[in-house]
Amino acid sequence: MGPEGSLADEDYCYLTTVGRTSGRPREIEIWFGLERDTLYLLSGGRDRSDWVRNLRNEPRVSVRIAGTVMEGRARIVVDPVEDRRARTLLADKYGPRYSGDLESWKAGALPVAVDLSAAP
Repeated sequence: MGPEGSLADEDYCYLTTVGRTSGRPREIEIWFGLERDTLYLLSGGRDRSDWVRNLRNEPRVSVRIAGTVMEGRARIVVDPVEDRRARTLLADKYGPRYSGDLESWKAGALPVAVDLSAAP
């Protein structure tokens, strides 16, 4: 059984990657979409974002949502169907909550998936 459905309604998650140079944990607060056991993120900085560069070097990450910590393996989304699903999931979640225009972010951001498993 995957993460609780109510976690998907939280505003933010906290993604911890391993710094590619330092080897130290690096945590960011970021918008997310959760579908079954996969967490989706969109990087507005695309592959220039430090967190994306970190997970490309070391894909093992941890995610904290509302006090629940899960381990996962991050990957850049390359499948066109999954790409559309990730973009739509996040835009549908945050569009009604955000006063600005998210269309350019939805269209231009780099989709990242984290395949989750519950932490011990």
